[in-house]
Amino acid sequence: MVPIIYRIGDPAMLIVSLDLGQSKTAVCMFDTRTSEVVHRSVRSTPEALHELMVELEPDRVVLEIGPTAGWVHDLARSLEIEVQVANPNHEGWRWRRTKHKSDRKDALKLASLSAMDQLPTVHMPSPARRAYRQLIRYRQTLVGRQTAVKNSIRAILTREGLSLPPGKRGWTKQQRAGLERMTWADDACWRSMLAVELEQLAGAEAALARVEQRLEEIGRRETGVALLQTIPGVGPRLAEAVVAVLDDPHRFRRGRHVASYVGLAPRRYQSGSMDRQGRTSGQGDRMLRSLLVEVSWLGLRHNPWMRQVYERALRGSDSRKKIAIVAVARRLLIRCWAMLRDGQPWRPAAELRLTA
Repeated sequence: MVPIIYRIGDPAMLIVSLDLGQSKTAVCMFDTRTSEVVHRSVRSTPEALHELMVELEPDRVVLEIGPTAGWVHDLARSLEIEVQVANPNHEGWRWRRTKHKSDRKDALKLASLSAMDQLPTVHMPSPARRAYRQLIRYRQTLVGRQTAVKNSIRAILTREGLSLPPGKRGWTKQQRAGLERMTWADDACWRSMLAVELEQLAGAEAALARVEQRLEEIGRRETGVALLQTIPGVGPRLAEAVVAVLDDPHRFRRGRHVASYVGLAPRRYQSGSMDRQGRTSGQGDRMLRSLLVEVSWLGLRHNPWMRQVYERALRGSDSRKKIAIVAVARRLLIRCWAMLRDGQPWRPAAELRLTA
């Protein structure tokens, strides 16, 4: 029996929580009227989970966010069951000083927090929006793969006392032609390795081009992507990431909620007379944070508003460069959110209606 505190007037319900595993799912059935708990396990397949939900007819299904959470969420919603998707990174969910942790206990904790209305949840986008996010992240994976191959090629050359010019100058058509000639000069082993790496690089570049072409096609149908590109210095990659990650801009009430969602809001430490701000939380979408910071650095040369925000946060001290660029990224994100919410293009002279 699990003691649960209820509010007066709360209806009794059957909560089914799922701790989704790769092959098996731990199921916890929790009756809020009697506090009775029943555990069982099922296979982590659409057929098995569909049969489970049809058999139990729960009032609510609870699960953690994860790789399989999307289709399980859609399955429950297709049966008109209320769904809560938990955020395991939230402070209220984290396990501390736990001597014994199991899938059953995870499932029970999900059900208990849900019954007490204390479960930290996340927004679940539509299947189409989730697929859009995945494609954007897949592009980032291909970029990383391409960079890794280039680094491997540089390492091969370094071991032979050779080198390439730094940055993009090392990958011009002329430099690539020179690398190709190196692969058939003789039968040295390093030349064979170089040939394989050049083939891998060509494959990664071709795959990246295909994915970016698909993203461009989707972006032409997304009005928000074109809207955000009216900001000087903002290109399609950041615009599509903001649109995909924020999804519905109207679900955020204030700008600081948007910054907190992406992990760009500073932590707050308050105790007694002490009240100070610390580093950013680092939670939220890491890919979007990285793109915002990258675009903020580039935007200092192209966008006077970004330069103004940067200089104000810098306070004349070079030691505050990282703090200042994060401030620019945070303000840029909030401006993007306000533009999407209001459906208005970039207005450099007039401030958008922002809510802190």
